[in-house]
Amino acid sequence: MNDEQDEEFRLDKWLWAARFFKTRGLAAKAIEGGKVDVNGDRAKRSRRLKPGDQLRVQMGPYQHIIMVNALSNRRGPASEAATLYEETIASREAREALALRMKAAQTSFQYDKGKPNKKERRTISKFKDRDA
Repeated sequence: MNDEQDEEFRLDKWLWAARFFKTRGLAAKAIEGGKVDVNGDRAKRSRRLKPGDQLRVQMGPYQHIIMVNALSNRRGPASEAATLYEETIASREAREALALRMKAAQTSFQYDKGKPNKKERRTISKFKDRDA
């Protein structure tokens, strides 16, 4: 295999082509930050992938556990990118459960009445001046 073919299936390029990250730079930052594991091991961005590899990708609070089905270094439409991998059922269920919990937590939060009016701002200003 020549050097050009070795570069084709790098982890950062594949994550970008599979549309997990918007740019290769963001994919590289995630890999270097330990947000991506390949077969349970921390990987470098130049790690070569092969079909059958298992990836754990942490994106915000969500964790995706996926199996690599195909390799590509070309970023195509989302329908094409979805064929490159298959997410495990347990991962999908855990992600959906977390999304429901987060949505329920947001609805229970009550905002205050809003920003302070003129009188309240004067009171806050006097309080701040008193401490200084």
